Amino acid sequence: MTPLEVFALAVFIFTYALIISERIHRTVAAMAGGSLVLLANIVPWEKVPVYLDLDTILLLAGMMIIVNTTRLSGLFEYIAIKTAKFAKGEPIRVLLLFSVVTALISAFLDNVTTVLLLTPMLIYISRLMEVNPLPFLLSEIFASNIGGMATLIGDPPNIMIGSAAGLSFNEFLFNMGLIAFLDLILMIFVVYLAYRKVLKVSKEKKERILRTLGNLDERAAIRDLALFRKSIITIVVVVLFFFVHDKLRIEPAVVALFGASLILFWSRENPEGILEKIEWATLFFFGGLFLIVGSLVETGFIGQMAQWITSHIHSEGEAILVIAWLSALASAVIDNIPFTATMIPLIKAMGMSLNTYPLWWALSLGACLGGNGTAIGASANVVVIGIAEREGIKITFMDFLKMGIIVMILTVGAGVGILWARYVW
Repeated sequence: MTPLEVFALAVFIFTYALIISERIHRTVAAMAGGSLVLLANIVPWEKVPVYLDLDTILLLAGMMIIVNTTRLSGLFEYIAIKTAKFAKGEPIRVLLLFSVVTALISAFLDNVTTVLLLTPMLIYISRLMEVNPLPFLLSEIFASNIGGMATLIGDPPNIMIGSAAGLSFNEFLFNMGLIAFLDLILMIFVVYLAYRKVLKVSKEKKERILRTLGNLDERAAIRDLALFRKSIITIVVVVLFFFVHDKLRIEPAVVALFGASLILFWSRENPEGILEKIEWATLFFFGGLFLIVGSLVETGFIGQMAQWITSHIHSEGEAILVIAWLSALASAVIDNIPFTATMIPLIKAMGMSLNTYPLWWALSLGACLGGNGTAIGASANVVVIGIAEREGIKITFMDFLKMGIIVMILTVGAGVGILWARYVW
């Protein structure tokens, strides 16, 4: 290895170690690593736009603006109360409906935003029913990660994969949407089997719950009716554009920025307040990671790794298995964003000897569903567990692991089977 390769690899490993250890904020670690490879001129300044992947960063920024503006209207609280009423105090129905609603919202909006808004309502309903909240909270976490896998914009790894591989919204929906749908049904069934004894309430208790829910007014959750309507229209317009963006030859990032501009212009909300709520730390985290991985590409390390892997893998079927399970296991213990950033150039380099099209779906499958494996596997997991703890509900690492590892293995296994049926057999 050349001195530059050694330096780039050292920066990469050191940055990963800092991210995993959480001794300093992951954004600071990524920015420091990105700055080092620029200072060493491993990534030349003129190539920064090549590696920075503005498609991913701008798509994320645009969707953050839409979500932050929509949140002011009360739309998400309205959906939560409506769902609770529709469940009619039946625990099994609450589990089913909230899982489906969580997955649907997570397919189009940020997972963390989804669980932040739905978790308090789930805890409230479980206390009203006087049942253990654990199955509801676990199913919500699992559903958010499964739903995020379904679309191009559902989870950051998908945004990164779509941008790098030039995959459209419809391609994601066709390939990952079906897997997400089947995995959601499988997950709900598994959680129900595990907790079916506690998912029961008496007839008297159910009647009391219905009376309490009847006193909740979903219309009262709407803080700004005009913004509520404008938010719905904007989200519908953006989603419709995502369906046809490839035919119109418009990048997904442009659609997101158009939606962000539309809702800001139409709502007349203070842009400074909205822009302050953008997760700038996340965007800079992405930027730093892209530069660090770019340094491994520039030095030729990624190309050498791809050659070594392809010399041991002789078919797309083997590659699907390796990438899906490696991604799932890795994403269960480390952040799926840096892992995906590392795998993208590796899969690109494997294109010299393999058809990489099914490999992108294997990466998406593992990176998104691996987060269900452990309590620290995804941001949504940490957020829900944190909210529950503040409410006096303790979910230990082992509580999560006992259910999470089963759900991860079954859903990834089912997804791999579907990919094999579609692209190998």
